[in-house]
Amino acid sequence: MDIPVAFQVGSLVILTLILVADLLIILKRPHIPSTRESTLWVVFYVALALVFAGILWAIGDAQHAGEFVAGWLTEYSLSIDNLFVFVLIMGQFSVPRRYQQEVLMVGIIIALVLRAAFILLGAALIESFSWIFYIFGAFLLYTAIKQALPEKHDSDQQTESFIVRTLRRFIDISDEYDGAKLRTTVNGKRMLTPMLIVFISIGVTDLMFAIDSIPAIYGITQIPFLVFAANIFALMGLRQLYFLLGDLLEKLKYLHYGVAFILAFIGVKLVMHALHVNELPFINGGHHIEWIPEINNWTSLGVIIGSMAVATIASLVSSAREKRSTATLTGPEGTDVTIGDDAKH
Repeated sequence: MDIPVAFQVGSLVILTLILVADLLIILKRPHIPSTRESTLWVVFYVALALVFAGILWAIGDAQHAGEFVAGWLTEYSLSIDNLFVFVLIMGQFSVPRRYQQEVLMVGIIIALVLRAAFILLGAALIESFSWIFYIFGAFLLYTAIKQALPEKHDSDQQTESFIVRTLRRFIDISDEYDGAKLRTTVNGKRMLTPMLIVFISIGVTDLMFAIDSIPAIYGITQIPFLVFAANIFALMGLRQLYFLLGDLLEKLKYLHYGVAFILAFIGVKLVMHALHVNELPFINGGHHIEWIPEINNWTSLGVIIGSMAVATIASLVSSAREKRSTATLTGPEGTDVTIGDDAKH
């Protein structure tokens, strides 16, 4: 069953208005959101996504609703991983916490624009070339391997350092921030502030994540509207989630393994789908390989939820164990306890 065009247009208009309202709130009242405020916003956006899925079920069918939920959760998990890099960028450039909301909102807008472009490009490629699923699948498997490697974020920092060195070579950039302004005056000379570098670093990060995430969601659904809607809902509330999680992000040390498993699973699913609809002459004589099974979206949904749950629980358990271990090796006044030779034996 097709999704009514009026619903598609109306949904996108409403979601755009919500994002604009969110941006205006930040510009009018820059502040550090409290835990309660962040929690309420995150719950609101999650509830909004679930309501959207319920409406899809009502006016469409369970398949469309399932595709949206699976796609939304996939993009949401990738967006949470994106927050790790945002934390690194904010720390590397010492962005005042009061202005981090503006930086995050600009990053979200850049991400939406980039993902919209990749969504349209992906839709055009899928429409014209069925073999593109082979490339998408192989790329996701490669990305999953990179995601699982511990030096992933180190390479991100090296990329950002290269960007900073290049910009400072050609542009006069001040050493201090001037609020959230991009330009300032230092000793009578007009200069750009470090905020420009932050925005560019966020934009480059968004570009890399867009390249990763679009093939992933096309492994869930090939309907451009659902792809874009899932991306919008995944990015909505990301700013509040950043402040809500706070130091908890550092404790989720196994999260990237969960994301890597999801990407690998969808990569395998895409390759299986490519074989099922195969038209390449050097594979099975250009005929479909009918005996290759198709993984349904309810199975995908279970794998996505299970992977994130296992990664999160394992991270929190490991963090709790490390905390208890540190506590047992610390004296009553916070001094380290030295273990003597007798105790060792």
